[in-house]
Amino acid sequence: MKAVVAGAGIGGLTAAIALRARGIDVEVLEAAPAPRAEGGGLGLASNATKVLAALGLDLPKAGIGQVCTGFSLRTARGADLRELPIRAIAEELGSPVVNVRRGDLLTFLRDSLADTPVHYGARVDRYDHDTTAVRVTLADGTVHTGDVLVGADGIRSAVRARLTGPEPVLDHGYTCWIATTPFTHPRLPEGGAAHYWGRGQRFGLIDVGGGRAYWWGTRNTPRRAPHRWTGGKPDILRCYDGWADEVRAVIEATPETDILAVPAQDRAFRDTWGEGPVTLLGDAAHPMLTSLSQGAGTGSRTATRSPTTSPPDPTR
Repeated sequence: MKAVVAGAGIGGLTAAIALRARGIDVEVLEAAPAPRAEGGGLGLASNATKVLAALGLDLPKAGIGQVCTGFSLRTARGADLRELPIRAIAEELGSPVVNVRRGDLLTFLRDSLADTPVHYGARVDRYDHDTTAVRVTLADGTVHTGDVLVGADGIRSAVRARLTGPEPVLDHGYTCWIATTPFTHPRLPEGGAAHYWGRGQRFGLIDVGGGRAYWWGTRNTPRRAPHRWTGGKPDILRCYDGWADEVRAVIEATPETDILAVPAQDRAFRDTWGEGPVTLLGDAAHPMLTSLSQGAGTGSRTATRSPTTSPPDPTR
């Protein structure tokens, strides 16, 4: 049996690893011209790290990321609102919460695939299937064939577009800035994470290990002009005038070229994620706003629900 996975993000690579663990041949098609190293960080909750560990991908043991040891909710000026019992939660669930740089996690997953082929610059254009095979045609005309196709190619998934037809991406009216940078501060202990809540905007500061911090900021923007952010780092700093010292300090410590502005978007959920030997995974199936630390985690968990001798159940 052979599976074709469209997308070499967290969900796609985890799916490929899970399929290989079942003895299924896999090849991965990725539209980007090269492996991605940029981007921010992630908080992988216990449900996700437990699944990865079951696949032999124990992040703390491999030295990937930083186990989260504290999670504070704070006001914009830095006053403590509440400390979440993150250690007790992890202990009860039997697996840690891990703060990790996205690029480090992707590299770890790619390395764990060993000799599984990952083709870059392989943009999916369409697919066709019958009772014998799925044929995936790339933008350059190349055809890849398998028994099943897993569309893990993101919120603007070509596999989803072919499966469901045109659908709108939903904009939620706020801008997200994300970055990772070398940073230490007395209010960011080892393994620490903090969320700061202000009026119409928020901020997150997370230790991802190795003397680096991941930060994200959000600010409401007019829906009539979504994500037309054209400002620079001084403009971001002005958005956080009067906020906690550590918030402004980490922004100031970050090179402007390392700050990404990303859209706050998702799609309406569908009742089914597939048809016959074709199924969707991760953002292609159920893109989520960055609110619950579950986007990547849900992608990695659903990636392990892989077929052994039959195509995926399209109702799952």
